[in-house]
Amino acid sequence: MGKSKTTKFKRPQFNSVGLPVNAVKEADAEEEELGEDGCPAAELLEKLQSPSADVREFACASISRVVQQSQTIPGFLQRDAVRRLGPMLLDSSLLVRETAAGALRNLSACGGQEVCEDMVKHDVMTPLTALLRECCAGFEYAVSMKEQKNAVEDVANEAVNLLWNLWPELYLICFHTHCLHTVTEDNPELLCSLNTAVLGALENVLLSSQPGMAHNLLRTLAAGTLWNMKGSLPAARQAQTVNAVVATLSQCLDLDAGMLIPELRQAEEVRHRNAPAATHTEEPAAAELEEMDEEGEAPKQRRNGKAMKVDNDFSDLLPRGKEELREATALLTAQQTSLEIIVNMCCSDDPSDDEWEEESSSDESDLGPDGLCDGLSNLMSPLCLSAEVQGALINHSIPEKVLKKTEFPRNEAMDVCHQNPSWRGLIKKMQRVQSRALTGLHSILSTMDAESLGGASALQQAAQHLSTLVFGAAEITKDEEFLEAVISAMRSLLQMIASKNIPQCMTPQQMMSLSEAATRCDVVSVRVNAVAILGITGSTLAKEKGTAETLQMIGNALLQVATRDANLVVNGEALDALFDVFADGDEAETAAKNIHLLPALKALQPVFKAKIRKEGRGKYSPQQLCVLDNIKVNLRRFIGYLEKVVKK
Repeated sequence: MGKSKTTKFKRPQFNSVGLPVNAVKEADAEEEELGEDGCPAAELLEKLQSPSADVREFACASISRVVQQSQTIPGFLQRDAVRRLGPMLLDSSLLVRETAAGALRNLSACGGQEVCEDMVKHDVMTPLTALLRECCAGFEYAVSMKEQKNAVEDVANEAVNLLWNLWPELYLICFHTHCLHTVTEDNPELLCSLNTAVLGALENVLLSSQPGMAHNLLRTLAAGTLWNMKGSLPAARQAQTVNAVVATLSQCLDLDAGMLIPELRQAEEVRHRNAPAATHTEEPAAAELEEMDEEGEAPKQRRNGKAMKVDNDFSDLLPRGKEELREATALLTAQQTSLEIIVNMCCSDDPSDDEWEEESSSDESDLGPDGLCDGLSNLMSPLCLSAEVQGALINHSIPEKVLKKTEFPRNEAMDVCHQNPSWRGLIKKMQRVQSRALTGLHSILSTMDAESLGGASALQQAAQHLSTLVFGAAEITKDEEFLEAVISAMRSLLQMIASKNIPQCMTPQQMMSLSEAATRCDVVSVRVNAVAILGITGSTLAKEKGTAETLQMIGNALLQVATRDANLVVNGEALDALFDVFADGDEAETAAKNIHLLPALKALQPVFKAKIRKEGRGKYSPQQLCVLDNIKVNLRRFIGYLEKVVKK
């Protein structure tokens, strides 16, 4: 933090279109002229428009030196220096970008809080955020070009330090772009350039106690950035940092948006009644905001199993006079971000393609002689949390708090938002918090054992809760984001319950209705999880007496998916579920004969093999092909098993 050094500016003399050789000396002499009349602001700002990159760089570096004398700053601000320097952050020359960032950095450091506020007001964050994003891209394309890579790092260092100087003001715009949190994710090159001052600033934010939802959001983003930086932290500090991060997320999730949003809306109404003349321009701006929110959705993305849905948050575009709406938006954004960080904490990187290829079992001898799916066991093994992360999550009651957030938004909050156009955009944000919580629950269930989560009783309560979410309405929702989140959480929970022989609390009829709705969904993961749930339910029922009829219903549904679904992964998951349901037991044998499972699978076998051969390499990843390869082998074995059953 602090001011930027300008000693690096030692350039050769300029060419004929640049400045004379003694220009630097003349500029240094000008700096000694203190008062507004002697301030070289006008001349230097004019040189920013020069077609010569050397001249633009010289101007930026000179401004960087001059503004270190605080008496000169008003002259620059009066001449709109921030708006004129901002575009220089995206100049075609990396050196101009670096010196422009240095000039703005010194302006913010020497001008104090008032100047920082003015810089934010004049939209310095837009080019600064764009610059940080381009720095990330620069690290990618310059990885083999040391000189270029170093130049990008220098620019990034200046930009990050400018960001820290502006940090106290960022809460005013709810840290709209989440730029620091974004650029530090999966970016080891940039992380290496972050120094102890940056780490200290983050920790100070994390430990701050300022009230308000904007500060709550700021602390959440600091927590996410520290989590991204964990690999760069000294080993002795990692456990302490993880605990502080989780504590911050826990405090954020403690806030009850369903109660706070009606309170904030009521506070807004009271304020408007006390100042009625100030509200006449409010609704048009609110209508414009609502339109942007509806159209500002970005597609979902996943990387390494992490939740990466990118959505455009227009909270910083809210007009002045919408303080309460800003607070509500910051609250929901903070809770969504907290849940996404928790998901990422519970995710490990996917195995490399080489690892998947090594574990591929196209050679049947790799499979154990007894189990049908032994080859899949290694591939489908659960993720593993480190002891410090799991301990921190449990100590701060994160599983319980995440489960609480999976509830539908309170009616009072929904009604408030429905009734006011400017607040209507919060409805989607509340629904997104619920979906992120469901994804978080799935991740927690995938990485923790039953005892850590409270044992059989807690799991049954969670299953009953999920059942209420899905079946509480007149019909199962068609909202894909919610359906994807809830069905993945349900699969993980049912799998854990089945592994512990805990009684299921959802009826087979409920499972069938959920699966029928899910198999009509366009999202592949929803269809995969739906047939997996049928497999889990069927394999549990197969151990009970008098369940043959229900098993027939489940078997027919799975056969239909295995035969008709257009996606090979879904076909394979349906076959895998069939193996589980009809692997053993008198009820399963009776049901298999009644639905003619053996001839159906014999007819399907060559079709499935041909689809893998024809479509596999072009459409599916090595991981998916490895799993499909195992299923193909297991299908042949399972047919052999059914043939023996028929001969009994």
